Amino acid sequence: MQKTYKPEGYLIETKKNAELISSLPGLEYAMQHDIILEGMAMLCDSRYDLHVSLGEIEGIIRRDEVAANRDGSGIKDIAIITRVGKPVCFKIKGFENHGGKIRANLSRRAAQDECYENYLLNLVPGDIIPARVTHLENFGAFVDIGCGIPSLLSVDCISVSRISHPSDRLLCGMNIMTAVKSIDYDIGRIYVTHRELLGTWEENAARFAPGQTVAGIIRSIEQYGIFVELTPNLAGLAELREASTLHCPVAPGQWAAVYIKSIIPERMKVKLVLIDTHKGRVPPSQPEYFIDTNRIKHIDRWLYSPACSQRVIETVFG
Repeated sequence: MQKTYKPEGYLIETKKNAELISSLPGLEYAMQHDIILEGMAMLCDSRYDLHVSLGEIEGIIRRDEVAANRDGSGIKDIAIITRVGKPVCFKIKGFENHGGKIRANLSRRAAQDECYENYLLNLVPGDIIPARVTHLENFGAFVDIGCGIPSLLSVDCISVSRISHPSDRLLCGMNIMTAVKSIDYDIGRIYVTHRELLGTWEENAARFAPGQTVAGIIRSIEQYGIFVELTPNLAGLAELREASTLHCPVAPGQWAAVYIKSIIPERMKVKLVLIDTHKGRVPPSQPEYFIDTNRIKHIDRWLYSPACSQRVIETVFG
């Protein structure tokens, strides 16, 4: 049976994982059959060893077994500390007597090495894979693409509609789908993209029609107008009405009611009129994909722009 490798947190609530970590015979079985398990990291001690809850038995991941680092940089202390209170994957390397109790020696690095060799190393650009958002920076989001192995999703690859920060679109802990953008085999680093799964210009524009008044999110304010996001891959330019007609000042990140004047495919333009605004930042929501990621596992090319447009926006993988 072929193994599957998912971001950390997928296994911990499964029935099989719960059965195996709940008893010594289950843990011994997992060690004999080289099974990857997950448990909750409960403590990082002064030696930066992680202590993992395994029911009646304690598990420990030594500092040098916490993560595999193929770029030779070594794992940072903060990367170990921030695992506390979160699920961690591991393989069982053996057992020891610790103060009269049995303790399991675990290796997260061994689980990551297997994931990299058996799964990630076989990926090619255009492959569609699950990921979990782990933390956000100004330049992008770091996502777990399998057994805690990180990948960078740069801010410009999150969506076509521009955002000022990844937190406009994503939340830590959010499960998303991504496409492999590129692979640096020298350092074993995989980079992913997200916008190609959120639909083309035509697919998004088909949801709207001239004459409608719809809700959008203000993304930027320019001298010539206001960019309002209708969907993550579709934005329009709004004319600003007199400020006295609005309930609150215009600011990026807030809801807006906009009237759709026209939709022009050949120019990829949506002309809007700003009707009103509503105070308060719009929280990120779970992404909606235009690709059936349960059935489609790879794309070679993604053409965002309509065939009638002279401007071409596309992604060619590989």
